[in-house]
Amino acid sequence: MLLAIDIGNTNITLGLWDGSAWQLQWRLRTIHDQTVDEYGIYLKMLLREVNLANAIDRVILSSVVPALTSTFADVCERYLKQTALLVRPDTDTGIRIATDNPAEVGADRIVNTVAAYQQYGGPTIVVDMGTATTLDAISADGALLGVIIFPGMKLTADALASRAAQLSRVALEAPPHVLGRNTIHAVQSGLVFGYASLVEGLVQRLRAELDVPQATVVGTGGLIRLIQPHTPVIDYVDPWLTLTGLRLISERIRGR
Repeated sequence: MLLAIDIGNTNITLGLWDGSAWQLQWRLRTIHDQTVDEYGIYLKMLLREVNLANAIDRVILSSVVPALTSTFADVCERYLKQTALLVRPDTDTGIRIATDNPAEVGADRIVNTVAAYQQYGGPTIVVDMGTATTLDAISADGALLGVIIFPGMKLTADALASRAAQLSRVALEAPPHVLGRNTIHAVQSGLVFGYASLVEGLVQRLRAELDVPQATVVGTGGLIRLIQPHTPVIDYVDPWLTLTGLRLISERIRGR
């Protein structure tokens, strides 16, 4: 059984693939200073809970948190007796990175490109709403052409609450109207409808700049479902896109 692990700045996503379907998927909070033993014991407990503690025979790992990359590599060695395959820019993923400096492209961008292209074809734009909101542009032949990065919705909400004296934290949900008639609804409108409009505008600009007016738009990430009902630009929502990309890369390398 394959264990796929994606380490992001806010969440760690894990999935168990039995060769034909995902058996289980988890989202955990990213704790940057957690030790190997702490994460190892936690992972073992999750696997024992579903009687799969000894079922793992492959592990693949992508990470944008360097300190936890080595932590989880050690967790896999020590607690699962497996050497994790680490996704890097030079990993044989089957896709070409067509940016100015491929070595600086995050593993999550690479993994999402693999999954989006194989499942939805190209040209494709992936909107990933997590700690940062990113848009990945994928060509018709599966190359990662470039990325747009801006602060995620929760980061923006936290910044407003911490830096604006009269604004407090609000629930991340859509208000009843675009025009806020109280402070809570005003902030919620700016966040949810503002980000929906921001994504729409950037997708429009990308389609025009790349001359791909029919590019498919795939949404993923923990916050994508907040804006998806409020914009027609998202063609598909795939919350486990990154895990699928990890699985596809693992299968490609294993089958060589």
